[in-house]
Amino acid sequence: MSADERVFVIVGASLAGARAAETLRAEGFTGRVLLIGQEDEVPYERPPLSKGFLQGKDAREKAYVHPREWYAEKDIELLLGRRAVAVHPQARTVTLDGGEQLAYDKLLLATGSRVRTLDVPGADASGVHYLRTYPDSEALRAALSRDPSPQVLVVGTGWIGMEIAAAARGYGCPVTVVGTDRAPLRKVLGDEPAAVFRKLHEANGVEFRFESGVREFGSLDGAVRSAVLDDGTELAVDLVAVGVGIRPDTALAEHAGLAVDDGVVVDASLRTSDPDIYACGDVASAYHPLLGRHLRTEHWANARAGGKAAAKAMLGQDVSYEQVPYFFTDQYDLGMEYCGWAGPGDYARVVFRGSTEIVDGKAPEFIAFWLTDDDRVVAAMNVNIWDVQDDLSALVKAGFSGTPADPARLADPSVPLSALLPT
Repeated sequence: MSADERVFVIVGASLAGARAAETLRAEGFTGRVLLIGQEDEVPYERPPLSKGFLQGKDAREKAYVHPREWYAEKDIELLLGRRAVAVHPQARTVTLDGGEQLAYDKLLLATGSRVRTLDVPGADASGVHYLRTYPDSEALRAALSRDPSPQVLVVGTGWIGMEIAAAARGYGCPVTVVGTDRAPLRKVLGDEPAAVFRKLHEANGVEFRFESGVREFGSLDGAVRSAVLDDGTELAVDLVAVGVGIRPDTALAEHAGLAVDDGVVVDASLRTSDPDIYACGDVASAYHPLLGRHLRTEHWANARAGGKAAAKAMLGQDVSYEQVPYFFTDQYDLGMEYCGWAGPGDYARVVFRGSTEIVDGKAPEFIAFWLTDDDRVVAAMNVNIWDVQDDLSALVKAGFSGTPADPARLADPSVPLSALLPT
């Protein structure tokens, strides 16, 4: 079969899906490229939904991966507002809602994830918001910016919850955050770095209720008006923003009989258990050669780089996806970048370069390093210090390759980061 007769289908008009389609054309693929998305929106990046767009600073179009006309120019067929309901690997077809069948030679699943919802009485009241799509962000932004300012309850102490809390305070809303852990972001960052974010939010007027969940919501005329916590405390609220995590959207993969384990299981080339089907982005649990295990990461950089890598693999190129996990956040005057992988049990201690103190409500400037027992750097985070990610990523790669670092030199701001890199 000649190249221009092949059909590559991408399910998920997301950042990952759009980057895959872009890469197919950039690498010279001249066959059919179909990009299927459930939303009517052209592919967009999601970080602005909880950052610049939610805060009212960025225009909607700023997050678009490409303008609509770009897809026509590149002969990429956009099937928006359509849902893939089944994949048939033996027949190599995808079934769309409405029954239409699409044949494929290679298939990419970039189906992303779905928000976890609260299963408590009253959670269906108006004024209870989730955040995953542009309409979600638009509705939440409109609710936060109304006059008088609503009393906001944020459920969840992860990245989305903390970014929503910061945005809400930017609109002048009173904010209470409730979470089951004892500090915000603790499961991701550990106790000491998490304490920095707690102090920053408290300095900006956020009240926390830790080690608790919501038992039920009360409403009046269908609108949320109160929340009862696990200990029986009742809070008056006008708006609830729920950020309790996401789950990979593996329904198509499961229907197709693909290997699934906290995501669609793929090898280092992002190929699934079927040789003609690939997966990338939030939905993929990919084998990471550097870390020696499968990882599923839910961040912008993984979608961006994973889409490109998957496209190259679909074209038969030799691909080993070794992207160092990366994410970023903006909260108040704090900007942060993080690279590496340091979950509970993956590190022994955190070493800081610079002060982590909140002074006069202002965010600090520092770098944090997550070290193993043998002083290998497995993750690093720069806070309000810029243009250091290349060096930090190199330190993390060296750490996972078995090279230790000197903790004293890591902590010493007078030692250039470049001087810490292995030669």
